Amino acid sequence: MIEFRIDRRSGVSTYLQIVQQAKQALRLGLLQPGDQLPTARAVVESTAINPNTVLKAYRELEREGLVEARRGMGTFIRKSLGRTPPADSALRAELTEWAARARTAGLDKDDAAALCSSVLDDCFKDDRSKGDTRP
Repeated sequence: MIEFRIDRRSGVSTYLQIVQQAKQALRLGLLQPGDQLPTARAVVESTAINPNTVLKAYRELEREGLVEARRGMGTFIRKSLGRTPPADSALRAELTEWAARARTAGLDKDDAAALCSSVLDDCFKDDRSKGDTRP
């Protein structure tokens, strides 16, 4: 089961952090169709956020068709996202090695993320021009 982590200094709204983390878990295969998300109460207890914030995030995931709320049972994953290689793949191992080198070179997490984002934008710019709408 996923455990949400809230970064109050990120500048990203709390409900959106939950949505993004759920989507990332779906992309990485950590959540599969049929899996249950933590109850709103469990998320509130582990993160000390307002229950309405959790419910707003879950409603957004439901609106996007990723989860379904089952009355009295909880919120369940409906579908997966992406085609992310498994956690033990060679691509992940290479990226892990690169991240370790970046850290050793003095980059912090935000610097490394900016560099990755820039490279990804360059590598995938042709997809956008062809009308590829994948997130």
